[in-house]
Amino acid sequence: MSKYIFVTGGVISSLGKGITVGSIGTLLSRRGLRVRLQKFDPYINVDPGTMNPQQHGEVYVTEDGAETDLDLGHYERFTGVPVTRDCNWTTGQIYQEVINKERRGDYLGGTVQVIPHITDEIKSCMRKLAGDDVDVVITEIGGTVGDIESLPFIEAIRQMRADEGIENTLFIHLTLVPYIKAAGEVKTKPTQHSVGKLREIGIQPDILVCRSEVDLAEEHLRKIALFCNVNREAVFEEKDVEHSIYEVPLVLAEQGMDELICRRLGIDTDSPNMDDWLRVIDRIRNPESTVEIAIVGKYSLKDAYKSIYEAFDHAGVACRVKVRIRRVDAGQIEEDGPERVLEGVHGVLVPGGFGQRGVQGKIAAVRYARTREVPFLGLCLGMQCATIEFARNVLGFKSANSTEFEPENPHPVISLLSEQEGIKNLGGTMRLGAYKCLLEKGSKVRGAYGSDVCSERHRHRYEFNNCYRDAFDKAGMRFCGLSPDGQLVEIIELADHPWFIATQAHPEFKSRPDAPHPLFCSFVSAVVDYGRAREIPRVADERARQPETGAPVD
Repeated sequence: MSKYIFVTGGVISSLGKGITVGSIGTLLSRRGLRVRLQKFDPYINVDPGTMNPQQHGEVYVTEDGAETDLDLGHYERFTGVPVTRDCNWTTGQIYQEVINKERRGDYLGGTVQVIPHITDEIKSCMRKLAGDDVDVVITEIGGTVGDIESLPFIEAIRQMRADEGIENTLFIHLTLVPYIKAAGEVKTKPTQHSVGKLREIGIQPDILVCRSEVDLAEEHLRKIALFCNVNREAVFEEKDVEHSIYEVPLVLAEQGMDELICRRLGIDTDSPNMDDWLRVIDRIRNPESTVEIAIVGKYSLKDAYKSIYEAFDHAGVACRVKVRIRRVDAGQIEEDGPERVLEGVHGVLVPGGFGQRGVQGKIAAVRYARTREVPFLGLCLGMQCATIEFARNVLGFKSANSTEFEPENPHPVISLLSEQEGIKNLGGTMRLGAYKCLLEKGSKVRGAYGSDVCSERHRHRYEFNNCYRDAFDKAGMRFCGLSPDGQLVEIIELADHPWFIATQAHPEFKSRPDAPHPLFCSFVSAVVDYGRAREIPRVADERARQPETGAPVD
């Protein structure tokens, strides 16, 4: 029988519930338990697929093609356990399911209400992950306790305890303990109020996780335990980590959280094996050198490229370097030129995106990397920009473009499949989820993967126009990765460039701290070689990192 852990957040949003959930999953899975993780988001959007990355951050894509919240990326990176479309539910999806059932007559004409119909649907989605092959289901409730949007979800987990029994359910509440700098004091009152809100709804937390930017004294932890009606051993401190978010599991393990969880749920396991995780942290703390890579994007919100930042941290671990990210707005390149904006970087990455804004700046960045032999990696739209730049400046098709940006241009090197001759009409449907790719013998990308086939996740509509394959091939662009039927160009590289690879996929989604993605590792290795030729500096004692991403401060 599966056990259930429910994680809620209080006081403010963006406390790092996803990282905490991932950390708990890491500790339990390394005790030999089979865990599954999921998140419920209170917003009414049906899924994050059409939400603005400037507001919501990246859309994380699962193997089965679901567009999900970025926290699911943390779940996979921390635990290595694959997530699916059953791992992310929104208010919009829940209500859509209930309304569809009402329209079909499933409720036999009865009055449809939040309780029991909405809460029953929520509980049904929670139970979808349970089974004989799952020991623990960890469910994160998005938003903040006290928000009207999250009330049905909070009520549903209250009911889950009644349904499943106290011995099979555990409530963990993540809360902020602020430090008032002017007064030099830590304040526990917000946590008391947050727990009070939960208790009003009928939930008494079993464990409290206290987020703070400073160390909490024992007196603060005892006070929180007393006023929140929680045992002192169940109050945990989660201070901002110094180097990387991947230190959080170790912080919680040192305080015995996983041991308490197993004891509380009646699970008998061995201690977690964290040896390889410790090696990862040691390499993060002690890099041998530093390199700087420019990410030329169009979204200023750091979370918009969350998985890319993390993949660079993972590759940095493999290559024993600190990867410093230079965040570059593509619009700035359009205004000031790539020579000024990209000067001094050791590598250039152009990520995915939708819409025309910033595309010319991305294309200019591609040309800068190609002509100056700077290592280059293009992802999704980045590959499309690479082909457009090549068509314009190598093939001489000055007006070459994508039909996404210019439907009637004379050289549509990127287009919908339905617009290409001799290709099965797939219309304008988006390619989502994992697709296999055959890698050409002797290519750099095959050397990077160490295999003749790979599988990567996709999220795009437009493809390379096969009408132009011969012209590109003769000019030196190698189509080194193709779909199994040979119809779709998945990966390109330049034969006469030290390292210039672009893929239609999003390999960043499959990178893990203890299993860095081979393409990112190969890219960072090439960046290191490029930097060595220009005498890259050794890392100084400065260790400042961004707590949200674990990436170096700009």
